[in-house]
Formats: sequence, C-alpha cells, structure tokens
Amino acid sequence: MKLGIVGLPNVGKSTLFNSLTKAGAESANYPFCTIDPNVGVVAVPDERLDRLAALYNSVKVTPAVIEFVDIAGLVKGASKGEGLGNQFLANIREVDAIVHVVRCFEDSNVVHVDGSVDPLRDIETINLELIFSDIEILERRIAKTSKGARNDKALAKELALLQKIKAHLEEGKTARSFDGAEDEEEQTCLESCNLLTYKPVIFAANVAEEDLADDGAGNAYVQSVQEHAVSEHSEVFVICAQIEQEIAELEEDEKKMFLEDLGITRSGLDKLIQASYRLLGLLSFLTAGEKETRAWTIRVGTKAPQAAGKIHSDFERGFIRAEVINYQDLLDCGSISAAKAKGLVGSEGKEYVMKDGDVVEFLFNV
Repeated sequence: MKLGIVGLPNVGKSTLFNSLTKAGAESANYPFCTIDPNVGVVAVPDERLDRLAALYNSVKVTPAVIEFVDIAGLVKGASKGEGLGNQFLANIREVDAIVHVVRCFEDSNVVHVDGSVDPLRDIETINLELIFSDIEILERRIAKTSKGARNDKALAKELALLQKIKAHLEEGKTARSFDGAEDEEEQTCLESCNLLTYKPVIFAANVAEEDLADDGAGNAYVQSVQEHAVSEHSEVFVICAQIEQEIAELEEDEKKMFLEDLGITRSGLDKLIQASYRLLGLLSFLTAGEKETRAWTIRVGTKAPQAAGKIHSDFERGFIRAEVINYQDLLDCGSISAAKAKGLVGSEGKEYVMKDGDVVEFLFNV
C-alpha cells in the first residue's frame, strides 16, 4: 500500500511524515522545503505477529508495510506549474490513496500560506489543482477517443462518458463524487482514467495538543472537515503532528505512558493505518512457521487462490487447498496439532473468502 501525504505548505505534512517514518525529511517554517518527494516504508503494528512467532519459535517476523510519500506543498496554480507544480501532481498519481493534511490549529508563529486558518478553503485549493490536472488528462483522452468514435459504438460510448466526467469536474466537483457510470463497463472506463480526484482520501486534521484528548470534538475546524469528508465518502483522523514526532522518538513502553498522560489510547500512526485499511477495503492474513511469521495485506473479498498468489504466483497457479484457522483459536489451543485435534483447522477450497486474522498454510502442486 502506497499513501501520498499532501496539503498546503506549513500545515504539518513533513512533520507528520517524519513522525511516521523517522526518515528525517527536512521540516522548516517556509514553503517548498521538500524539494524531492521523500519516501519512507513503515511497518504496520500487529501484536498478533509477535504472539504467533513465540508460538512457532520463528527465526524471522515480517509485518505488512505501508509506503509513505511526502509530496511538496501545493499552492494555487500548481496544475499550471506554480510553486513546484506538475512534477508533484505526477507523484500523487502513483499512490493508492491520498492523506490530505489539513491545518486545524491557530499559531501566530507558524505562517499560513494564505494568511489565515480555514480548512475548507485549504481543501478546496488542493482539490481544484487536482481537478485542473484531471481535466487536462481527460482532454487528451477525449481528443484521442474522438478520432475513432464515429465508426465505433464502443468508442462512442466511452467518449460520451468521458465528456460527462469532464463536465462534472468543470463544476468544481471531484471524480470521487461522480455517479454517472451506468454499467460495469463504464465504471471500468472511469477507473482506467487514473484521475487524481478519484483516489480515496483520508483527511488528517492537524490540531494543537489540547485538542487531542477529546479527538477534536471541541474544535470547530475539525468539525467542518468531518462534515466535508462525509460528502466525499472519505475518512478523517485527528492528530497533533508535533506530538506524533515526540512519540516517534520513544521506546514502546514509554510511548504507552506518554499516550496515557495525554489522555489518548492510539497514536496517529495507528489511527491512519486503521483508516487506510477501512477506506481501501483491506485486511491481513497471517502465515507462521519456524522460519518466518508474516502478515500479508489483501483486499476484502479476496479468495484463497488469489491470496496464495500474494506469496508466490506458483501458489495460485497450482492451488490445491488452504488449511485455515482463526488466529485466536490457534493461540487458545497452543499449537496447530492441538487445534487440528479439536477440529478447528478448516480445509478450504478455491471459493473460500479470506478473513482478517486467518492463519493459513497453502497446499499447491506445479
């Protein structure tokens, strides 16, 4: 999973990126301090892995990972090359989802690029730049499709859809809110356009420390972002990027104490990962053994052979069956042999739909 962190300059993007990845991207109180997109790979915290590894005496533990890309601050006119413009729009095009950091705190020491704090205005600024970029993409595709549409019904249908999407964007609306695809074929066409405003968005409402304990409930800026997110079918999580950076420097036991002192139970990273999995429809299944215990990320609804293919294409090609047990059942039994004796290990075929927390051994033959 690849997430792109975007937002206006000085909203806390690079500070958040630093805390998530400990990669040390330069953070400064001026725009465009991030000249090249910074990339960091973060392990998804999953206590199930350590417990399974202890059960199997695993030599190696491999968690699922998320790749974060810190993309430089966009400004008005970015789609036309203002600021650092188009090169960063291209970087956004490569991610699975966008983490849009929105400033929801007042601080006279941190300059806002537009002179005042207004989350909805900031969101609109970013959205418009992405919309302008999407319109350019559509115009090129429309020009190409038009050439053959006169003599090809399929191309004519595609052209009509592309023109509807373009008209929708020209009203200042995102592709996410477009519901004009009338069948599966048109939906596939919409998805193939790879529009920036069609990508799922998670809003990171960056608040002051005092707003963390109640998750921003008393912050009018946060409430406005949450209301907007409903219309965008998006997720929102509340963070204090500065606090996240402090948390990132602590050991695990210190981290828990620090969070308790602040009156919160989850770090920003935990909130972001949970929001990402929900928004993208993801889950993790587990494999365990003496050599390695590992988490694998798949989409909700994935069947056993395709899950096996995540490990190796041969596993999918030669799939015979999957030996599956629920993670908690395995722990409660204390061993896979004890679980089998109790009849808790299922022998599943090609139509089995994977569940979060499944511990699996795939049997295959090629």
